[in-house]
Amino acid sequence: MLINIFRGIFFVIVLAVLFVNVSSTEIAGKADSREFWFIVWSSLGMFFFTFFLDIFTPKKSLAGLAGVFFGLLVGIFFSWALSPVLDMANEIYFLRLSETAISASKLIMGICICFFVISIVMRTKDDVRFVIPYIEFAKQTKGLRPMVLDTSAIIDGRIADLYRSKLFDAPLVVPRFVLNELQLISDSSDKLKRNRGRRGLDILKEMQLNPDIEIKIDDSPLPESEDVKGVDQKLVVFTKIFNGRLATTDYNLTKVAQVRQVDVLNINDLASSMKAVALPGEGMTVKIIKAGEEADQGIGYLEDGTMVVVEGARNKIGRDLEISITSSLQTSAGKMIFGKFEKFAALNNNPKASS
Repeated sequence: MLINIFRGIFFVIVLAVLFVNVSSTEIAGKADSREFWFIVWSSLGMFFFTFFLDIFTPKKSLAGLAGVFFGLLVGIFFSWALSPVLDMANEIYFLRLSETAISASKLIMGICICFFVISIVMRTKDDVRFVIPYIEFAKQTKGLRPMVLDTSAIIDGRIADLYRSKLFDAPLVVPRFVLNELQLISDSSDKLKRNRGRRGLDILKEMQLNPDIEIKIDDSPLPESEDVKGVDQKLVVFTKIFNGRLATTDYNLTKVAQVRQVDVLNINDLASSMKAVALPGEGMTVKIIKAGEEADQGIGYLEDGTMVVVEGARNKIGRDLEISITSSLQTSAGKMIFGKFEKFAALNNNPKASS
């Protein structure tokens, strides 16, 4: 939207400058002269060349006022540097143009150059690295640090709920290679993977449509990651360069990011920290679903998916039991509660159950 408004302003300015110059007393009285048509055709030529060059330049991200100001300075410098070219052309090719015609052409050329430079800066400000021999000024992130999403966090979907609840307000960033991986999963021949991929795309679309969630797909080229193989490694490099935080549910990716000194938010860790604390000695009711790995162990699950390992419950599959908690274990992969069988729950407590 902003770039289109800027193009409109550019068009109006060029027409205004052209009209003022061709309407001047010196030029208007020579409507059939070379100077008149030189100003008209050179102005229109530079305008359309610059405009179409801008249209067909690959578009990137939108920039702010600082980018416009920087582009204006660079445009003015190049306009000043190229101005003598018109004077040289007038002398070398004996065009015999007046000072008014030369000045008008220089003005139009300056406007076109400034527009083109500002347009490039506005669309590439977030990706530009200004390089001086032996010195590189890396991109700095202002304000809230963005949250970079990986495929597992998008498919998981809980990140969307967290942002809808306004628990987080940092901008979300999805690198293009993550979106490509999500698309590959959606096109998988495996039905389970295909459903997971499509769920991730639906969640991503839902977040984009939510006005309260600031999310963007980042197409920034990363020269540092050209030789990096694997989406996880690219994610770590991207997050480090972007000065962001990585959001994931992948336990191994969490450890790799921590080793690389990248801030990471494991959604499983966050969910575990918000669960009710299970203290030893407390009681709870759980339904035994299957047998455990160890002898005489039964396994059940709470409503939030927490695994409960119960001693003495291997032969009580399908029953609701009252247990006493002996310990709990919290990891990035989830939370586990250990307990021992006390009695059958009142719901299933009958003579057969107690026999």
